[in-house]
Amino acid sequence: MSFSSQYQVITSPLGDGLHKDGKRLTPQRLKVLNLFENIGAGNHLSAEEVHAKLIKSSSKVSLATIYRTLRLLVQMGLLHELEISEGGHRYELLSNETADHHHLICIRCGRTEEFESDEVLKAGKVAAKVNGFTLIESSLNVRAICPNCI
Repeated sequence: MSFSSQYQVITSPLGDGLHKDGKRLTPQRLKVLNLFENIGAGNHLSAEEVHAKLIKSSSKVSLATIYRTLRLLVQMGLLHELEISEGGHRYELLSNETADHHHLICIRCGRTEEFESDEVLKAGKVAAKVNGFTLIESSLNVRAICPNCI
């Protein structure tokens, strides 16, 4: 099988979405998405952590490629980007299992834990309704210091 025909054989939401936009499903893009699928929903990784995990698994992917791929996967709706002012950006697999969840973020080490809160969801719905918005997602980031950093 030639290298170029490999892109046509692979079918997945990522491959279908890329094909529709005239882009290729490269091995590097597939490796990044597979990494997130393997670690599962609710796990948050920085670009550097993605790079380190792929290097550890003997995958040769540059950090620049990781950054571009993460941005693309966020644009395609396959990953969610969590902006952490203290620690850059973290990424997680989008999943129906983790819809409308919130994040507890350590301002020292960047550790991120998820939690759910009906009260936060209700407050988001009320705020959207009062201001004439249509609620798409409700997410709260709580900045704190984790037990390991105290």
